[in-house]
Amino acid sequence: MGWIVTLLVGGLIGWIASRIMNTDAQQGIIANVLVGIIGSALGRWFFGDVIGIGAAESAGSFSLVGLAFGVLGAVILIALLKVVGVFR
Repeated sequence: MGWIVTLLVGGLIGWIASRIMNTDAQQGIIANVLVGIIGSALGRWFFGDVIGIGAAESAGSFSLVGLAFGVLGAVILIALLKVVGVFR
């Protein structure tokens, strides 16, 4: 059951981030899920461990704060992928 929730929340986070970064037309469902899951991990690491924001530990969880930090991490990931040339 945990994997299903992870996929659903990752897809939601990836979809929101792709809408913010205008890459929704280039991403499919699988890309949204991957960007959401990896972006949540990136958000947890960057905002929680590097910057030291304690609430960032909930990144990727199904709460408002968790979704916010997950989306921020996914936006950073999409920006990095745009620099590399994966997205235009």
